[in-house]
Amino acid sequence: MSARPAWLAWSLATLTISLLCCVVTFAFIYQDNLQELIFLVGVLASALVGAVVASRRPRNPIGWFLVLSASSFAITDATLRYAVYGLVINPGSLPLARAMVWPSSWLWVPGVALVLIFVPLYFPNGQLLSPKWRPVFWLAVFVTVPRAVFWAFMPGATSGVQGVTNPLGVEALRPVAGKLADTVSGTLFLVAFLASVVSLVVRFWRSRGDERQQMKWITYASATMFTMVLLVTVLDVVAANSALTNVANALTGAAFAGIPLAVGIAVLKYRLYDIDVIINRTLVYGLLTLMLVTVYFGGVATIQAVFRALTGQERQAQLAIVVSTLAIAALFNPLRRRIQAVIDRRFYRKKYDARKTLESFSARLRDETDLDRLGENLMGVIKETMQPAHISLWLHPDPALEDKKQRAAVRESGHDK
Repeated sequence: MSARPAWLAWSLATLTISLLCCVVTFAFIYQDNLQELIFLVGVLASALVGAVVASRRPRNPIGWFLVLSASSFAITDATLRYAVYGLVINPGSLPLARAMVWPSSWLWVPGVALVLIFVPLYFPNGQLLSPKWRPVFWLAVFVTVPRAVFWAFMPGATSGVQGVTNPLGVEALRPVAGKLADTVSGTLFLVAFLASVVSLVVRFWRSRGDERQQMKWITYASATMFTMVLLVTVLDVVAANSALTNVANALTGAAFAGIPLAVGIAVLKYRLYDIDVIINRTLVYGLLTLMLVTVYFGGVATIQAVFRALTGQERQAQLAIVVSTLAIAALFNPLRRRIQAVIDRRFYRKKYDARKTLESFSARLRDETDLDRLGENLMGVIKETMQPAHISLWLHPDPALEDKKQRAAVRESGHDK
């Protein structure tokens, strides 16, 4: 694993996670667009899975597609929240608030295209299904780049912040900045999206064994997403701003999050790219850190509240910190083992079953004295855990026991004479 791609991938993931924390904090404080939190789960999954894949397999574009898409969405949402706060909620409170409208107006375009078109087109080996699918790639590029430029330099009001014009709008584009141009580009985007989903379905039907399991979830997720996009497009025409359209938009966000989550399942559960060990450790220690942080701050707050109620004193910080630290030290190993067992049982079932079988055999080994039965048990354990094509058990004779048998046979023959 090269250090430079890994550093770049995890830097983008760290930037994405930091921006998402700001977006979520803003959404909770101002109760603004909380339904987007499901969509942000997909962005977070794209950042983490993309960083792991890109750092482990830098030549495979799937990881870069995911992490770059996540960064695009995170920057879009963060700059939009910044602009809304600086221009609408508390005007004049933030510098460059009007300038932040610009990246939020167009960065979502490559984010959408990378996940909806390029990931299905190149999943899982990072190559097109065949050279015949190159026109789909060029169609996707042709749709994405002009569409991003169109939204970046379209003159007039922006869609993100009402009453604010695009700070980099070009008046020369006004003749083409109409509904017809948006309809044409949107139609071409749907065609490219459909072609990428068809490519994924063809891969799925041609795959066998573990590869078929790896392809299963992302195929279903991409097909569902295309159906939802088509439904939302139709509803925008026949029933714009209706309650049904709002519900469909929320479901579309959930379906969109399903694509990076499906890639994560393929990587984790079906060992895609041979990086399941890395993700296993990431999940274990990530969840462990989250739980310990919760215990720490929850313990500090609880102990302070108890002392305040009992003694009337406002602060008992030192004692609360000491008690919470001791609780973390006591819970570390039990929590780690419990989380590891849950993850192994859910995502590494064969490994989990094999370990349980070996533990059971070790318990029988302490009590079993019959050599023949012990040999049968040993062969059964090997067959269940390793699943070999053939098993043969050969026991080396004990030299001391063989010498005793020979001496006994000599004495018996002497008595017979």
